[in-house]
Amino acid sequence: MDKTILYFQCSSGISGDMTVAALLDLGIDEKRFLEELAKLHLEGYSTVIRHMEKDGITGTDFQVLLEQAEEDSEHHHHGHRGLAEIQAMIENSTVSQRTKELSIAIFQNVAKAEAKIHGKPVEQVHFHEVGAVDSIVDIVGCAICIDLLGVDEIYASPVHTGTGFVQCQHGWLPVPAPATLELLKGKPIYSKGIEHELVTPTGAAILVTLAADFGPVPDMVLEGVGYGFGKTELPIKNMLRVLKGKKKPQLKLT
Repeated sequence: MDKTILYFQCSSGISGDMTVAALLDLGIDEKRFLEELAKLHLEGYSTVIRHMEKDGITGTDFQVLLEQAEEDSEHHHHGHRGLAEIQAMIENSTVSQRTKELSIAIFQNVAKAEAKIHGKPVEQVHFHEVGAVDSIVDIVGCAICIDLLGVDEIYASPVHTGTGFVQCQHGWLPVPAPATLELLKGKPIYSKGIEHELVTPTGAAILVTLAADFGPVPDMVLEGVGYGFGKTELPIKNMLRVLKGKKKPQLKLT
């Protein structure tokens, strides 16, 4: 039986919102996606899905908008959201079992990276940006898309990381951020001097959790291409491209 495979082309890096946008652009029923996302029973946000043309290419933009009061409280509170709390939220939801498993696996990888950086046990890690509502929506939303697409295997290109500095909860940090680098250990990365955080910790966690291997485009019968747009104007096209196809079983020579 032919396997459905995805290939993440990360020539402009990867983030959570770009991932969801690119996967939705492959033709997922948006109403079904939003119905599944609502099963998380997470409040204080709304989503915007826009189909648009950017730099001569038609694709999708996905955005999580926080309610103002929630945004303020989350800014104060999200640093105290631990892995157990996020895992319980996902487990207690009514999303599919595969969505639960993928989402929790992604968060566990982030927790391991944060634990390594801060020298703490995983159980004591308090998520910062990745514990915020928008990142929870991005990660669970990504898992929902993978489940709805019926994906069997995922592969990725080497990852363009960017350079420079980024401001976060701990002040100004070099790009790639420490958590991003920890997550990408053992994976092929490169930089072309673009001064921007092309790979976010959320994007890195999604990629390393899902991708079975990093390299050139695998042999496939191409069925679709999805484009997910980033929010910042860059010297290069700021988008994530995802290829979807069928992996044909190799013929056995007798």
